[in-house]
Amino acid sequence: MPNDPDTYLLYECSKKLAFTLRIKVQLDEPVDTGILNEVAQEAFGRFPYFRVKPGLDASQSYILMPNDKPLAVLPEEDRRIMLAGEEVNDHLFVITYKDDTIWFSGSHSLCGAFGIMFWVKTTLYLYMSKKYGPLKPPEDIKLPGTPVTEAETLFPDPDTLPKDEPMVRYEGGDCNLAIMRTLKHILNPFSTKDYYYEIEIPAGVFMKYATGIDASPNTVVVSMMYKAMSRFLKEKEGTFISGRVAADYRADIGADRSYRDLVRFIHVKYDWDMKDEPVSRLNLRTRGAFIKQNQPELSYERFRRITKMHSGIDAQPTLKEKRKYASKHSIYRTDPRDPFTVSYVGQIDYGEMEDHIKSVYTITDGDLMLEINALKESFHITYQLYGRDRKPLERFLEVLEGEKIPFRVSDMKVRYLPWVRLPEA
Repeated sequence: MPNDPDTYLLYECSKKLAFTLRIKVQLDEPVDTGILNEVAQEAFGRFPYFRVKPGLDASQSYILMPNDKPLAVLPEEDRRIMLAGEEVNDHLFVITYKDDTIWFSGSHSLCGAFGIMFWVKTTLYLYMSKKYGPLKPPEDIKLPGTPVTEAETLFPDPDTLPKDEPMVRYEGGDCNLAIMRTLKHILNPFSTKDYYYEIEIPAGVFMKYATGIDASPNTVVVSMMYKAMSRFLKEKEGTFISGRVAADYRADIGADRSYRDLVRFIHVKYDWDMKDEPVSRLNLRTRGAFIKQNQPELSYERFRRITKMHSGIDAQPTLKEKRKYASKHSIYRTDPRDPFTVSYVGQIDYGEMEDHIKSVYTITDGDLMLEINALKESFHITYQLYGRDRKPLERFLEVLEGEKIPFRVSDMKVRYLPWVRLPEA
């Protein structure tokens, strides 16, 4: 691979599709900004692959150059921040704070929620250790002074992976029932703002319910979202409703400790005549789709598609043509189309830091998209929407109420996802 694999999603970035994410952590006390500023630099220094700035080389390819400037730690404001700009010292990451909450924002080109958690946990651990004294750390903590391992930065050679055909493929096709919502946003991103709601569910109640119907948090939420969408989307003859679930496949390709965003989607197709079935029965269909698509062969295939696209970008002679190629061959845009998406990073180990954490929410782009984080005492769902219409949220909350699962939901919040300033040819 001639270029840094962390650069390639940058070619797809624009004011319409920023490919950025935020991790919002609410603490049990107001943020001590003095301590946060101090430990932020030490923590960020542990991750040289994040401590970079974008540039262009002679072939008009994006590159990532070392950036020794301090990481920006800024007050949170009701606005978008421009990553890789002067305000953030050219970094692709930034920390903001307000009251008792810290936001960790970054470019999706370098990592996803799994990878950014390396940095989040290190920063929080240094912060809390300085504020409260010694704490038991998470087992996978990456502290300053510890080496960056080969496994942490591994990007496998696709030619070393098996080339066996998968036994089963998803053949559900596209579901276009919500396509106009998406097009309205993408074609004119300034016509409406992007919003989200925070939903908190007691972990004990939720897990008891899930295990009672032989489900996982993923399969439960996907099944509930289908039921909600069957009440929100309008039924048309010959159509169906499908959902997608983000599946981390790093382990399949031997890169389970890598910080990189290696995710594919599991797709679940539901017919309209299933809308009155109980969640327990819908869960069986969802689990079946998971079992059929949890094949390492599909992960190998996905990874080879990614690296093939990278080579295709490299082969283009100008930056404009590289960006055009990237948009037309994007694996994210060529996946089967589903109205809703669910992403769950799994149970994160925070060690004794969790005693001081009230909530963790992941904020990303997307419509009818649910991001799930879990603490020992509570699940935290970010329900993300384009536009002010609360009806999709209300239909989901109705399903929770029908299953007698208690919850708390926030007021509507603006996402304020960062944009990325990229060098021009």
